[in-house]
Amino acid sequence: MPTIRDVVKALHAREGVEAVIVLGRDGLTIDAVATDGLDTEGLAALVPSVVASCTRLGSAATRGDFTIGAVEYGNGLIVIAALSSDALLAMLVGGGTNIGGLLYELHRHKPAIAGLL
Repeated sequence: MPTIRDVVKALHAREGVEAVIVLGRDGLTIDAVATDGLDTEGLAALVPSVVASCTRLGSAATRGDFTIGAVEYGNGLIVIAALSSDALLAMLVGGGTNIGGLLYELHRHKPAIAGLL
């Protein structure tokens, strides 16, 4: 049976993925892997406030609960997913990476990933 560590490593092995962080809604890291010495603890601390803002936006726009979002920056993307009521997933992806397949797989396997926590 795979563990959350196995999932984190598998996601990190995908082309263009620079960091994968599984964290609690409190911003504390559950598991993480990153290249180039990224500060995963510091990044994890910021994710819950982004999710809270996205949740408020979705509510105001009558779109329902936040599930998955991608934000593009000059040097890449950050993908955030709500795994459960207690856990989140954040991935840093390099610029120019096609994330279509990643988003599809994340949406499809999100319940299984959440079940590992």
